[in-house]
Amino acid sequence: MKLQALGTKILTNKHVLKGLEKVSEHSSSFGAATALAMSLTLRPLSIMATPDTEKENRQYAAANSVCSGLVKFAIIESIALPLEYAVKKIDANPSKFLKPETMKNLFGNAKEAVSSRSYKLLTQALKLSVSFITAIPKSMLTIALIPIAMDKIFANKYNKNAKKEDTSLQKTSKPNFTAIDKTPFFTGGISEKLTKGVAHIIDNKPLQNFAIKFQEKDKDIAKHISAGTDILLTAAAVHQTEKSSGIKENRKKALIYNNIISTGITIVGGYLVDGLMKKSSVKFIEKFKAMNSGYKNISKCVEGLNIIRPAIIFALIYYGVLPIFSTYLSEKIDKFVEKRHP
Repeated sequence: MKLQALGTKILTNKHVLKGLEKVSEHSSSFGAATALAMSLTLRPLSIMATPDTEKENRQYAAANSVCSGLVKFAIIESIALPLEYAVKKIDANPSKFLKPETMKNLFGNAKEAVSSRSYKLLTQALKLSVSFITAIPKSMLTIALIPIAMDKIFANKYNKNAKKEDTSLQKTSKPNFTAIDKTPFFTGGISEKLTKGVAHIIDNKPLQNFAIKFQEKDKDIAKHISAGTDILLTAAAVHQTEKSSGIKENRKKALIYNNIISTGITIVGGYLVDGLMKKSSVKFIEKFKAMNSGYKNISKCVEGLNIIRPAIIFALIYYGVLPIFSTYLSEKIDKFVEKRHP
């Protein structure tokens, strides 16, 4: 009983509810921040703890994790924040930015924007799509940074015998983060022009019809976009790894296999675990809504829970359990293929 009372106290705490609202409003930022924390800590530690694998393969995999987290956070935050603030501005005053027919079509009998499931699905998809849209440049920058991370983090002078022209190529291809690092600081809302641009997308009738058709699937939108993003990221990473002049040829295949195995198992495992948890998750959300029935923005809190659930599941699999398995297996596959096709 004491444990149940503690759980109720936590789930009705105003700071927890406000936090869930923030997750709903900044879904892309939440995902990027979660990935950054895990990719800098848990995943590299898991990779380096992998038994019976070559040290340099582990170092490459760990460097990939660190670079991936940093680049993802930098790119997404430079694009996601303006978009998230634009959506928030439309949430607060939809009649100012949206066409009357859009409001009638999406809101129906809902009294406000955040109460409409179709509107929430559409805006949440817009915010989460930042990760998908930036997947290819993120992979390109990640792979370009791996040789630098290998040298700086592990003090590994793996290029000391490289040709001079290769060294100069690496220097000229070094990514410039000047623009990315300077994420704009918003003091009074974002520009009307950007907000109107986002509103124009929401006014698109086919997108509205899509949102209305799948509004009952709003709790799954984060999961689906996350899976699609991971597939695109991995495909781009494989292509860039093969082309990279800064990664040792004898380490490329293991790194590629590691990425493919990690993504495949994460997506399949994530969907399986999420599916097993679906019934209990629905019951939990209904109890949560009943506990906080008088809270004004309860719909945003529920949306926050639906974002957090798959994020935690995918994160625990991808950053915690999987790295040891994928690092070990990728090296064994690499050696097996090398023996068969020297």
